[in-house]
Amino acid sequence: MENKNTFNLIYEEVKKIPKGKVASYGYIAKKLGRPRLSRVVGYALHVHPDPDTIPCHRVVTKDGQVSKAFAFGGLNKQIELLEKEGVKLKDGKVDMSLYALKEVPWDEGD
Repeated sequence: MENKNTFNLIYEEVKKIPKGKVASYGYIAKKLGRPRLSRVVGYALHVHPDPDTIPCHRVVTKDGQVSKAFAFGGLNKQIELLEKEGVKLKDGKVDMSLYALKEVPWDEGD
């Protein structure tokens, strides 16, 4: 079995987010069973090597804010990519009740 590092596991989870949907950094961390790694998820997406196959534009904050430091073109590029997939933003935020993947249940009071 291939040894996979945390960043590669993050990239694999992000690839599962379907077009027209978003996930929060915390959602990705919880999916990996590591709920306190939200910031690591953000860093991994900022430095990821392949924007054509890893749709990091689909990852936003838990309240729907897009990244001010979107690694591949800035804030406006992330908004453009989301809108192209049908995700509507209001006041610069994604409506998480409409577009977010269902949160992962977690028992640690997160």
